[in-house]
Amino acid sequence: MSLQLRRTVLFTQTTFEEGGKTVDTPTLLVAAMGIIKNPWHGRGWVEDLSPEVKAIGPELGQILTKMVLDVTGDAIEGYGKASIVGMGGELEHAQAITHSLWFGNQFRDAVKAKSYLSFSNLRGSANCPIVIPLMDKDDAGRRSHYQTIHTSIADAPAEDELVVALGGSVGGHPLHRIGDRYQDIAEMGGDIDNPAGV
Repeated sequence: MSLQLRRTVLFTQTTFEEGGKTVDTPTLLVAAMGIIKNPWHGRGWVEDLSPEVKAIGPELGQILTKMVLDVTGDAIEGYGKASIVGMGGELEHAQAITHSLWFGNQFRDAVKAKSYLSFSNLRGSANCPIVIPLMDKDDAGRRSHYQTIHTSIADAPAEDELVVALGGSVGGHPLHRIGDRYQDIAEMGGDIDNPAGV
């Protein structure tokens, strides 16, 4: 099955003030979303989801990546992904597309990232919140870049659709002042090179 794309949606948000204080360098958040036909809808239990993932993931990943980068250019610092499956589908259908390297590596490679793409996957109806968690594309412990894009699409997903999204940021969350994970680990007597202690 080929990609059946109903619509793309581009969301941007620029923050100039937070907590009553001016943000010296405004933070830009960008989300590119695609509303697509769920290729597994109405087929009952499908054991192997990989043929559709391989057919749809690369093309959709390229489309959404281009939408984000057309806004941010090479200034992108944070990134993430999300998906929502309509009520007629399985949560696994949303996860199948977004957790595949066939999809995610289009974005990761384009921005030359070192960290994994943070994510959320939901089941919902039209206007369900789309929540895209972001983190630094090169340093998963850089807490200044932990932030979330929150939006929705009034008429999507329909019960036979998926909404798939990529998000990016130029700048960290406004007026960040909570340090980073490495500082916490050091202060707690942990090993920065082995924070999980394994």
